[in-house]
Amino acid sequence: MKKFIGCLLIIVLLLSLTACSNQKPAEQSKQEEPKVAEKIVLRIGMTAEADSHYGKGLLQFKEKLEKYSENKVAVKIFPSSQLGNERDLIEGVGAGTIEMCISSTGPLPNFSSNFMLFDLPFIVTDRQKAYQVMDGSVGQEILATLEPKGIKALGFWENGFRNITNNKAPIVHPADVKGMKIRTMENPVHIETFKLLGAYPTPMAWGEVFTSLQQGTIDGQENPLVILDTAKVYEVQKHVSLTGHFYSPSVIMINKKLLDGFPKDIQEAVFKAEKEAREWERNYSSELDKSLVKALTEKGMVVTEVDKMEWQQAVSPVYDKYLGKINPEYIKALTGK
Repeated sequence: MKKFIGCLLIIVLLLSLTACSNQKPAEQSKQEEPKVAEKIVLRIGMTAEADSHYGKGLLQFKEKLEKYSENKVAVKIFPSSQLGNERDLIEGVGAGTIEMCISSTGPLPNFSSNFMLFDLPFIVTDRQKAYQVMDGSVGQEILATLEPKGIKALGFWENGFRNITNNKAPIVHPADVKGMKIRTMENPVHIETFKLLGAYPTPMAWGEVFTSLQQGTIDGQENPLVILDTAKVYEVQKHVSLTGHFYSPSVIMINKKLLDGFPKDIQEAVFKAEKEAREWERNYSSELDKSLVKALTEKGMVVTEVDKMEWQQAVSPVYDKYLGKINPEYIKALTGK
């Protein structure tokens, strides 16, 4: 009887081992199945509205990048300061908490003083010449100065020539802004320029500006015409003067570590999509300026032409203060002087 039970236990043990050996290959094959790569999601923040020149340009970027990456990348656009103001966005991209953003160059001197070049009043009067400089060696050198901050700046996009609005009276001469509280970006050159004119420059995040204008906390602000239209500034400001005192490019940025970690084909898709979207956005913005004077007039704004030479002379002392802080070769590239 004991021999019988012993034989039975041996048979059961052998059957168990056979069953385990039959299951093992299946388990191994299941574990060795290749994983499907997860789609890369890039969130892009901006302070402008969804239907702005930024928004339309980023839609081009989204469509092209998703196409060129064969849908391995998904782009999500967050307009209207949903992810923060411009400084928040730039800091977020550097820290890696936001993948991408587009920002005017206004806050960028806080991250690299080289960007002060574009803030000098009337430093740019010809868009096409500015594009050549920004896309050339000078522009690329300036963009590269953001890399130590963890930011890869892909290229300069278009924001536009900035014009002054207010609710009191038409601004024709530089002296007309004296005593006015004018919202500016958090930018030392911009602030100094309006101080020189006798105004009270008031740095403020863009998301707070509409309410401040509505409540009379500030008298006016300055921005490209497209922003006046898409942000409905015409609802709280009566007058716009076509001063064109600052030219404002913008920069599209991505977290450098993130980009460097992408496969080469994805990196190439990002670069290609950005270049094509940049060209589209610039053309769109340039053409839009031609029609916006009429559009804003129809929406109730009083549009005033000014003598730009008069304004240029009035703000020229700003150059004396900042020439020592900006590479003279960069200034020469833009001005030819």
